[in-house]
Amino acid sequence: MTPPQTLADLVDHVRENFADIEGIVDGDVRLSYAELADAIDAFAAGLIADGLQPGEAVALWAPNIWEWVVAALGTFRAGGVLVPVNTRFKGREAAYVLGKAKVRVLITVTGFLDADYLGMLDASGESLPLLRRRVVLRGETPAGAMSRTDLVALADDAARAEVARRVAAIRPDDMGLVMFTSGTTGLPKGVMVLHNPIIRGFEFYGSCMGIERGERYLIISPFFHAFGLNGGIVPAMLFGATILPWAVFDATKVLEVIESERVNIAPGPPAIFQGLLNHPDLDRYDVSSLQRCVTGAATIPVEMVIQMRERLGMTAVITAYGMTETHGLASICRADDDAETIAKTSGRALDGVELRIVDEDGNELPRGTAGELWVRGFNVMAGYLDDPEQTAATITPDGWLRTGDIAVMDDRGYIDITDRMKDMFIVGGFNAYPAEIERMMIEHPRVGQVAVIGIPDERLGEVGAAFVVAAPGPAPDRDEVIAWCREQMANYKVPRAVWLVDALPLNPSNKVLKTELRDRAAALLAGG
Repeated sequence: MTPPQTLADLVDHVRENFADIEGIVDGDVRLSYAELADAIDAFAAGLIADGLQPGEAVALWAPNIWEWVVAALGTFRAGGVLVPVNTRFKGREAAYVLGKAKVRVLITVTGFLDADYLGMLDASGESLPLLRRRVVLRGETPAGAMSRTDLVALADDAARAEVARRVAAIRPDDMGLVMFTSGTTGLPKGVMVLHNPIIRGFEFYGSCMGIERGERYLIISPFFHAFGLNGGIVPAMLFGATILPWAVFDATKVLEVIESERVNIAPGPPAIFQGLLNHPDLDRYDVSSLQRCVTGAATIPVEMVIQMRERLGMTAVITAYGMTETHGLASICRADDDAETIAKTSGRALDGVELRIVDEDGNELPRGTAGELWVRGFNVMAGYLDDPEQTAATITPDGWLRTGDIAVMDDRGYIDITDRMKDMFIVGGFNAYPAEIERMMIEHPRVGQVAVIGIPDERLGEVGAAFVVAAPGPAPDRDEVIAWCREQMANYKVPRAVWLVDALPLNPSNKVLKTELRDRAAALLAGG
């Protein structure tokens, strides 16, 4: 079976090869792949009838629900560029992304976890003159917005015919998405993601996983994240597995759905599997159907891999490494790798991808020596949207992507990510960037200076901690600062610890010494 060449082609691929297989299951909604494909094309025709032009940006701000898949693939089929938006973003964060990507259509939901996305966007006060349409997939449709049903009702024969023409016009190296990733500048950067590298990389991923037609694929990682869309929806459709979207992780409910839906595959960050293994009633659930997963984005104890095999019954636990800038994947373990290799490495390069460990001058280092990981190959991004300077700083003239991660490569070519050159830390699989958090916290009226670092957390791997120098006047209250942060930013970015200090330690260039703060945090945590 020849894999499709673009994300838009995925729909024809499942219609032709897996029409009678259950394509997606979400609560009471059960659609075959033929029905899912028809729903996608109806949505695409609705977008076209509503005026969407090829190459225009469509933002999707919604949780893991079946309508997300319809809207995302419908956007590709209509020739649009998809802009996934983090469901944990507040209004200002989302407004920045929508403005930067010049979004014309926003597709969202109302009432998810009591979040009023459209209300938050309006309350942000940000001007979005290019945004002309708001579509609600699920929930009440407020004034000024259109429901999914009404959008689909716009589709006529001419719009449906135009879908096929637009799909045929999409080239494998066209931009399919702009996926935003925060950076050390404190503002999110739009990664220009192409159609074919996702297909090519995750066809290899699915082959390593051994995904088979008709298997049940539980997708807990958010669809807006590369691990959810690229590593979930795409391989499921490539290999004909049933998509089981999961919006909010709850160990008990996940165990229930594994049992009731006979889930075979469940990728996710280590925190998810730690949560399942720690569940007091794990042994009461029938998880015998569970066979395979891919995990990564955090350190994994060898014992955890062993327990995943013994207690969760997984025959293949695979680790991988990737970033948005590599279309979500750069290296992956193979199914027959031993537990220690899987726990202590992030695999070896994909076919068609090169990995190199270099020193600060870009010179390749001997095997076993720590240095910065560089990546080159088909999977390297096209660049950052409207940011040639950041693109040039990240991709060398001869095509090597500077990842900013410190790694060691063994004689087999397997890499072990040991540290981060940047200050990023990972909270339960979500990348958190101190500069972005600091930029927002400094707007608190009682915060004069702030420095954020990552500290260890048993459940999430790492969480944020903030060292705060008070502004003139009354000192800020720790709990009040944390509560304020919860209103201003996504929950995973919110510092779990806030310590007041008289001054931040600086080097001769007046840069904050984060290493010293990490030592200080370790001492504070050790002292209770």
